[in-house]
Amino acid sequence: MSEYDDSHRDADGIDRRGFLKCMAWAGTGLLCTLSSGVLSSASFGQPAHPAMTGMAKGDFSFVQISDSHIGFSKEANKDVIGTLQAAIAKINALPEPPDFLLHTGDISHLSKPEEFDTVDQLLRTAKVGQRFFVPGEHDVLNDNGKLYLERYGRGTQGGGWYSFHHKGAHFIGLVNVLNLKAGGLGALGPEQLAWLEKDVRGLKSSTPIVVFAHIPLWTVYPEWGWGTDDGAQALSTLRRFGSVTVLNGHIHQTLQKVEGNVTFHTAMSTAFPQPKPGAAPSPGPMKVPAEQLRSLLGVTSVHYRPGQHPLAVIDSPLALASAAQTGQNQNPAVHIDNFRFQPDTLTVPAGAQVTWINRDDVPHVIASTDNRFKSRALDTDETFSYRFSSAGTYPYFCSLHPTMTGKVIVT
Repeated sequence: MSEYDDSHRDADGIDRRGFLKCMAWAGTGLLCTLSSGVLSSASFGQPAHPAMTGMAKGDFSFVQISDSHIGFSKEANKDVIGTLQAAIAKINALPEPPDFLLHTGDISHLSKPEEFDTVDQLLRTAKVGQRFFVPGEHDVLNDNGKLYLERYGRGTQGGGWYSFHHKGAHFIGLVNVLNLKAGGLGALGPEQLAWLEKDVRGLKSSTPIVVFAHIPLWTVYPEWGWGTDDGAQALSTLRRFGSVTVLNGHIHQTLQKVEGNVTFHTAMSTAFPQPKPGAAPSPGPMKVPAEQLRSLLGVTSVHYRPGQHPLAVIDSPLALASAAQTGQNQNPAVHIDNFRFQPDTLTVPAGAQVTWINRDDVPHVIASTDNRFKSRALDTDETFSYRFSSAGTYPYFCSLHPTMTGKVIVT
């Protein structure tokens, strides 16, 4: 069924304003499709998206989880085992079983054998074909990664980097948490960069590339070390490929950026959230009200369809399932970015209040096609809200830029 290398089994910056514009920090899950360098999206809470159902021969999906921090027990989350189990339940409820799982680091909190044991036992219950790992800094605390490599590094190179091919796509696991310097960013190092260049040398430019590492490969927020010092060098090696998807963890929140043919995506943690960049004196576990915690934790699933460049990326907060069961309003939001509504289709229960948030540098006006509602002109970061009391489908558009359209489906 797959083209794994069995030896691995279980085994450029952006300005701060641009960063804040492209970041979806704690919203509902989105299904994002990359086409010609532009992301489109749909709500994860909708009925199964076509990208995740009726998969043809050669199609496949996989899931990413990150920052499980097993062993953590402070106020931000005293039950990290329970939230990891909830993430696994999300995976097991997907309409199509994923081919494999990627864990993008901080598997453990203190690099203890018993913490790794617990994660291994829990992940065995995930209905996925295989499991692949890269380390986070918490996995290499005491021995420069020796224990991690004994458990997960069979067949890898150097500090644990490796690649594998699966159904036409090439996956590259990089390690950027070794040899961290005081006040600095993550680092790959010359040995790994040379290996990467050699690894992709024989691949056709049409090969879809998926890179996964713990710390983001681009400079998200240098004040907090959220970036990789030599990440631009790694990305320059991959520029010739038509589709490159970069998956990271570490910052415990969802962030997306598209640069040419490269899509960057960071995942939520399954353990605890961290603050928005610059919103606190420093990064670290963020305590939130108990009823909000699971809306800030989650998993990511990715769908690949051969012959097409787009990869569909779904972020699924752990809270969505329980919210649907209890009928709670999760304050759904639509972000306006790059002259697009994201998501362009949103499904909510009757009585929900939807908020539109303008992230563009130009004003937009939200207007329903049946004149049911209309906002004033929304400047950057301004919002408009409307409560939908009755079931139905409600198309809307921007009356200043009529090619921008969307709809709200009320159940």
